[in-house]
Amino acid sequence: MNDSDLFAIIRDRLFTAVIGDVMDTAGLRHQFLPPEVRPITAEALVVGRAMPVQVADVDFDAAESDPFGLMFRALDDLKAGEVYVGAGASLTYALWGGLMSTRAMRLGCTGAVFDGFHRDTRDILHLGFPVFSRGAYAQDQRGRGRVTDFRSPIALANGVRIQPRDIVFGDRDGVLIIPSADAADIVQAALAKVEGEDGVRRMIEAGEPTEGIFARTGIM
Repeated sequence: MNDSDLFAIIRDRLFTAVIGDVMDTAGLRHQFLPPEVRPITAEALVVGRAMPVQVADVDFDAAESDPFGLMFRALDDLKAGEVYVGAGASLTYALWGGLMSTRAMRLGCTGAVFDGFHRDTRDILHLGFPVFSRGAYAQDQRGRGRVTDFRSPIALANGVRIQPRDIVFGDRDGVLIIPSADAADIVQAALAKVEGEDGVRRMIEAGEPTEGIFARTGIM
């Protein structure tokens, strides 16, 4: 199926917990970003193809001649249906803000995800742009960090690796990465698990004990 149909299925019928369970079963056991990475609002949801961005700390004086590195180039290179995913910086400054959100939305970007902080929360909320981060912190990136690469693989401290065009999916329970090569199989298996869980829910509502249900279905 095309990305539009795939993303609609993920967005409308699935959730991170069920996809995470399916990936565990498939041996993909390190796909969640750290639990500190949370949505800017409880209702925020992001799904799209990863556009990984590598950020590195820099010395303030050395950074003045090139304060943001490749950040503007990376931002302007966003394509419709992509998610800007940033990592690599220390937790001493913000990696994203309101003007960046405005530009990303104009290009059709579906959200931004960071193992770090955002700022300009009021502007981002006004835009309704889905941002997932460790929280709000106003200290500027300029002179502290800059983008050193984009559209190349990145690795997070917790072992998660993100390749360009992997699928990023985030809801109120966290953010996970679905490897591009496995996406169709993972989504189909997750849909089947959702149907199974619906059946188990009906059994529980009918008063059946959970131990017996699990023995019969393997779902809980």
